[in-house]
Amino acid sequence: MLVLSRHRDESIMIGDSIVVTIVDIRGDKVRLGISAPAEIPVHRREVYEAIQRENLKASQLSPDDVETLGDSSQSKPKARRRH
Repeated sequence: MLVLSRHRDESIMIGDSIVVTIVDIRGDKVRLGISAPAEIPVHRREVYEAIQRENLKASQLSPDDVETLGDSSQSKPKARRRH
């Protein structure tokens, strides 16, 4: 792990396209600004881990599970006509 010291309004670069800027420091909290291309997802770690857990659960569905997803008791919405 690389550990850096930065002051407010200073930045670090990750590769050629990601900039992490120290926006504010209050007590033991640091606010970061992250500028990254739209195709690079940026999440808090706990959100990233939740997404990974959900993706793993979804990848472990059996074909029977997928079939029951479409068998809901709700009626299908009617197609709308374009005028």
